[in-house]
Amino acid sequence: MTSPLADFPDHTGTAGTDAPLKGLRVVDFTHFIAGPFCSMTLADMGAEVIKVEAPGGEAFRKYGTPRPELDNQGAAFLWANRNKKGIVLDMKCAEGAAVARDLVRTADVVIENFSAGVMARFGLGFEDLQREQPDLIYCAISAYGQSGPFADRLGFDPVVQAESGFMSLNGDAEAAGMRTQPVIMDISTGMMATNAILAALLSRGITGKGQRVEISLYETALTMLGWAPMQYLVSGTEPQRSGNGSADSAPGGVFRAQDQPFFLSSPSTTIFQRVARAAGLSEIADDPELKDTSTRIARRHEVEAALQAEFEKHPWSHWEPIFRANNVPAGLVRTMAEALHSDVTDATGVISAIDHPTAGKVPNIALPLRFSDTPTVAPVAAPTVGADTREVLMALNGYDAARIEELEKAGAFGEKGL
Repeated sequence: MTSPLADFPDHTGTAGTDAPLKGLRVVDFTHFIAGPFCSMTLADMGAEVIKVEAPGGEAFRKYGTPRPELDNQGAAFLWANRNKKGIVLDMKCAEGAAVARDLVRTADVVIENFSAGVMARFGLGFEDLQREQPDLIYCAISAYGQSGPFADRLGFDPVVQAESGFMSLNGDAEAAGMRTQPVIMDISTGMMATNAILAALLSRGITGKGQRVEISLYETALTMLGWAPMQYLVSGTEPQRSGNGSADSAPGGVFRAQDQPFFLSSPSTTIFQRVARAAGLSEIADDPELKDTSTRIARRHEVEAALQAEFEKHPWSHWEPIFRANNVPAGLVRTMAEALHSDVTDATGVISAIDHPTAGKVPNIALPLRFSDTPTVAPVAAPTVGADTREVLMALNGYDAARIEELEKAGAFGEKGL
């Protein structure tokens, strides 16, 4: 079987020699998804991100199906850890924790997502670090916050989807609520953390002072509910599941052309009229009652049945140019593979092949960041376990080959050493 990667070009483009965060050092103590996604975003924007892992590497390296050619790690780790330097430290060992503190002294930003109190036990709590580094930005990512009655709880994306009410909004009206497969709570928490760090850096540029920023998965999930909580708080009525349709507009959802399904949205009366006219149903477009959104929602099934009867007369190749010409928001319902190999994805250029130390080439999926004057850095594959430990430590004051050898004997890098 030919690898799907064969369909994508090698990465090309200008490296970000003057990337937005060039000169910034981030020490990254995070694992799994939200924290690593945040630090990868900073790395793409030019920050030097040093990822600290325990001996053997973090568990997320094995998530999914580990592949021998990827140094026995899975694609998930590869996806979330681009452009980082990887070092290994056993912070349960006193010498390892001391190395971590020396490393943090060189940092502008520290990011961690341990349970509350863990970093303090290593001598790396915010209060300890701030006394010596008042300009340090310290980002703590957690499931339910750093304090309060739920601070000790572990939290994972699908559990938070359930608890926050997010699942209650997904799926058909007659069925139970449904989670989304993509880990959108983890990813959005990483994005929130990135925003918070950038804001804190901007503040530091004005005041000269660092600060602690906290992001929780649960609070982010409440944000990801969109305006649904506000609707409930204003009206007292809980939003109901509506499948692929919308409780706030009509017509919309999945329709079928003669050959393929497509998704269509009409969130306003103006767009509804465009849809109806594009389908050749001017009488519906001009119906005075249907110009009212609430009436359109009440007559949803009637309107959608009339549209479907027209759509199934012709293939998608007939409807696609008509929709585009009439500014109708509609697109094919694709599988993930179809989407990745589509002309739309190809036009973005976000997928490419980059070098990997053990696999030769691996896929790269760029973030949607475009800077006119300070482009992002050229992508470098996620590091193998401890790949950059010697290089990073040799650059620290007081560290040389002899010192690193002493630390290795003391167990700072785990039983196997470097």
